Amino acid sequence: MKASQLKLLLGMIFLLSLSPLTATAQDDSVINTRNLGGPRFGMTYVLGNSQLVDELDYHDMGRTISQFGWHFEHQVIPKGGGPQFVIEFVPMLAGVEYGKVIPNFTLAMGMRTPGGLEFGMGPNLTFSKTIPTLDTTDPAYIDNGGDVQARTSLLVAVGKSFNYGGVSIPINVAYTTSPEGNRVSLIFGYAIGSAKDKQ
Repeated sequence: MKASQLKLLLGMIFLLSLSPLTATAQDDSVINTRNLGGPRFGMTYVLGNSQLVDELDYHDMGRTISQFGWHFEHQVIPKGGGPQFVIEFVPMLAGVEYGKVIPNFTLAMGMRTPGGLEFGMGPNLTFSKTIPTLDTTDPAYIDNGGDVQARTSLLVAVGKSFNYGGVSIPINVAYTTSPEGNRVSLIFGYAIGSAKDKQ
């Protein structure tokens, strides 16, 4: 992993750890905070004819890839009403149906309306195998499946959370863009939120 990519991952984790502190640092307002962590699963589709598509073909994978993970969320709810401010960290594993494991991590910041509509954006970090660049006609060539490379991209997501008997059921559509290719994902799950007042 390159030093710049390691710094990005550590920065994402650091920002996530600071979110509860920033929510409680406002002495002049009364707010509620909620933790809406829970499982997430869905599907990702790789768009167009890109480097990502070529790599999936090389590794005998299709354009449609499963995603399974966990959603960590910290939410700040103003008592006066209005939108909720949200910071989310979502680690996921993709490609298990192909016998592969593709880890990816997203840190998203955004807002959620009282009606459950939500919008967020942030960095995504994915670890995937590349296509070997060695000469495959060389008799000494050994196919090691490609090197694992860390890649960054920008994720933009929209969605809606539905409340059913005290359980939050979010459904989100995410668009991820990078020089290697673009992806669209449908992610859903559930969460039982715990709330507490902050003064």
